[in-house]
Order: sequence, then C-alpha cells, then structure tokens
Amino acid sequence: MTSDWPKGSVTMAASAAFPQSLAYITASVAGLAVFLFLSSLLLVSNPLSSTVQEYFYKVDTLKVILPAVIPKNQTDTYSTGNTEMKEELQKNDRVADVKDLGIKNPASVDEEVAKDPKLKSGGETSYAASQEVPTMTGSDDSGCDLFKGTWFYDPLGPMYTNNSCPVITRMQNCQGNGRPDREYESYRWKPSQCDLPRFDAKKFLELMRGKTIAFIGDSVARNQMESLLCLLWQAIPRNQGNRRMHRYYFRSTSTKIVRMWSSWLVHQTPEAIDFAPEGVTKVHLDTPDENFMEFVPTFDVVVLSSGHWFAKQSVYVLNNEIVGGRLWWPDKSREAKINNIEAFGASVENIVASIVTHPNFTGLAILRSYSPSHYEGGAWDTGGSCTGKTRPLEPEQMVKNDNIDKMHEKQITGFLRGIQKKSNKSKFVMMDITGVFSYRHDGHPGPFRSLDPNKRTHFGPDGKPPPQDCLHWCMPGPVDTWNEFVLEIIRREYEGKKSSSS
Repeated sequence: MTSDWPKGSVTMAASAAFPQSLAYITASVAGLAVFLFLSSLLLVSNPLSSTVQEYFYKVDTLKVILPAVIPKNQTDTYSTGNTEMKEELQKNDRVADVKDLGIKNPASVDEEVAKDPKLKSGGETSYAASQEVPTMTGSDDSGCDLFKGTWFYDPLGPMYTNNSCPVITRMQNCQGNGRPDREYESYRWKPSQCDLPRFDAKKFLELMRGKTIAFIGDSVARNQMESLLCLLWQAIPRNQGNRRMHRYYFRSTSTKIVRMWSSWLVHQTPEAIDFAPEGVTKVHLDTPDENFMEFVPTFDVVVLSSGHWFAKQSVYVLNNEIVGGRLWWPDKSREAKINNIEAFGASVENIVASIVTHPNFTGLAILRSYSPSHYEGGAWDTGGSCTGKTRPLEPEQMVKNDNIDKMHEKQITGFLRGIQKKSNKSKFVMMDITGVFSYRHDGHPGPFRSLDPNKRTHFGPDGKPPPQDCLHWCMPGPVDTWNEFVLEIIRREYEGKKSSSS
C-alpha cells in the first residue's frame, strides 16, 4: 500500500513552519519581560502584601469602637501598640532558646467597622472607686486608668487555643467540654485614654528575666496562673513544682512562675476555740497565712487575690476572740460583731499590711480585686445560671449586684488601710478588674464544665437550669486580659525604674 503523501512532504511542512513558531516564542518572551518590569514598578509603589491583607482580612482598616460618651479631655486615637510590637519582633532575639512564639500582631481598629454590632459591647465602666486607689507610676502613660474603658471585638481572636495549651484545668476547657460558641474568646479591653497591648510573650519574659512571679490565692488565682502559662507555653517551661508550690521554669530567661494555694490569705485552723468546736474552719483575720509568707522575700512580683471563700462555712477570729461566722452561729443569744463581707475587708487590710511591712520584701505586689460571678436567678448552690450567655453585657443590661459591690468596696477599704502602714521598699498596687469584668457574663464555663457526654446544657422542662460554673473563667477567654493588665503593670514599674535611674 502506498501513501498518498509525497515522500518528504511532512519534513518539508515542519521546516516551513519552524521560523514562524520561533518568531512567536520570541515575541511572547519579550512581552512577558515588559509585563514583569511594569509589574515590579507597580509593586514598589503599592506593595501587594498590604493590599491583599486589607482585602481579605480588613486588618489595616479596623478601629476600636469607643464608648458612646467619650470624656471631653480624650483626644487620643486608638492604637494597640502595633509599632512597639513590630520593633520588638524585629530586634535580635535576646531570649535564648525561645523560638518564634507565634505572637499575633495586634490590629488597629477602623471606624468603618463601627457598623458591625459584634464590635460594640460594654460601654465605659462606671465602677471607679470612690476612694483614690494607688496607680502605677514611672512612665509617660502612668496617669491613665487602665480600668475605665470598653470591650471590643478583636477579629484576631485569642493568642492560644484549648488544644495548644496542656495545662488548662478540665472545668475551664470550655471548647473541649463542648461549648458550641466561641465569640467570647475574641473580646478585648480598651482603656479610654491609653492602650492595653495584646500580650507579648517575649516582652514579658524579658522584663521578668531572672525573676519570679507568684500567684497566691484560691482556684480563681490558679485560673489566672494557668492563663499566663498558656500565653507563654510556646517557650516550653519546665515543671519544677511540688504539692505545696507549683513552679514552672523558663530556662531561656531564668523566669519562674509560681502558684501557692491560700483560700483566705490569712491563717486558718481547725482546732476548737471558745464555743466553736473542732472541725469548723477558724479564720484568723489578723494573722497572715504563714504557708506563703515565708516565701514572699524570694518573689519579685506577687499577685494576690481572695474573697470567694468568705461565702463558705467558717468562724471569724480577731485577737483570739470569735467575732463572727458564716453559715455557722449556733448560739443565737450571742451577737456577731462582723459579717462575712466585713471579715473579708479585715483580712485584706491584714495581708496588705503584712506585705508592706515585711522587712525583706522589696518587690512589686499586685492585689487583684474581687472577681465577679454571674449567677442569675440564684446562687451557685440554689439554681443560679449563666447558661446561654454568648456576648458581653451592654451598659443598659447591667444589673446591680449588692454583694459584689459590697465585697469590692470592703476590699478597697482594706487595701487603703493596709498600705498606710508601709515601712519597706516594696511597691503595692491594686488591679481593679471588678467593674471591667462585671460585663463578662459570657466568659464562664456555665454548664460546659466537664466531658460528660450526658451532661445537661439547657434549661429543663421545669425551667430549672443545669448545674454550672459561673465563677471561674473559660480558657482561652476574658481571664487572659488579667495577664495583659499584669504585663502592663510590670512594664510601667520596671521600665519606669530604668528611665528614672538613667
């Protein structure tokens, strides 16, 4: 069979087409080169990264929603310290063995997002103490009250997750326990007249280089300490603790984080006293808890907190005399001299005085004010509930809580009386979070306090709420703000000392 094509016809056709193809390729390459050149000029004047970031995330165009009523003397605009953090991250890593901590850069916030209702929550708090409480000094912004401001929604979200931190107590692991919402994790606090930057792990460890910070108190103090560990966890601490003192050591900066349990911060005994029998806890309001006081000189920063155990059964003792009791007073013919709220104030005065007169303590002490609970419709043991709360309260939704207000007032009074006795070189400030956190009824575990697959998470047919925790705080969640406050207090104190000595 012979082909209809002449011999060599295919070769000849290909040869004829070759010059045309070569010319086409040459023209295409030249065109591409011109395109790349022009594109590079465009990118120099308009960087692609910022444009893409703005387009997809709107990070560069966000601004915080300030309270509806802004003080007349407030002229500053909101900035979360983004420049400061960038400079810090661009420095050579002075923290040995601490790798990239994955810190998210804070966002500045744009008025454009004011229309988004998620960004508005919690107006300016009105919980400023009627008595002047000592504030931080030694820096340009030391006059700013960190505890007057508003909550705003931060689209960057939390700085860790319940899966990235292994030290979260099960009852505070709300997402791990099945809580379906997580908007509560992303609200941050903005003081009215200054900034509260996002927590900077490198900054904290550098400020605390060679130092020890101790959290002393009850389970809410543990809640705060675990939050700090989670914020620092990527630096990989080493556990050096025991039953008496939980200690985590960060080798890179020789920083120690300590937690010590103290329910009342003052001395307690079970022994019988007068008409109070053995077994009922005796709280000695005029004697500090020796279990931690002996270690106070070894701490550089001490964060103290208490209050909630004054709702438990106990007997109050002053000068070895029974002066009152809680859920215990068998002899109705005797008149109690003080109630549990007054006992709390007396204990605060005693522990503050004990710190500021300790001859060997020269560090920084922080009293964290009373942490508000949000049991609605009852107490923790009488059907109180915070079920279904997913966002911070608006100012008009706030309901006055007489017990919390009185505890807070007595704590401030005790603090002010205590520091009047100061005789050492220590510094003592109050971290007044009570009003700030009165808005955060959404930040508690509620019914999501265990892994139990059969737990009730909704109101029953009879209207009764499920068992829940409206006292402690979810992690991640609002409690992380406490450690942003702590870092800012430490920064003002230590950087203020450096500037005054130079």
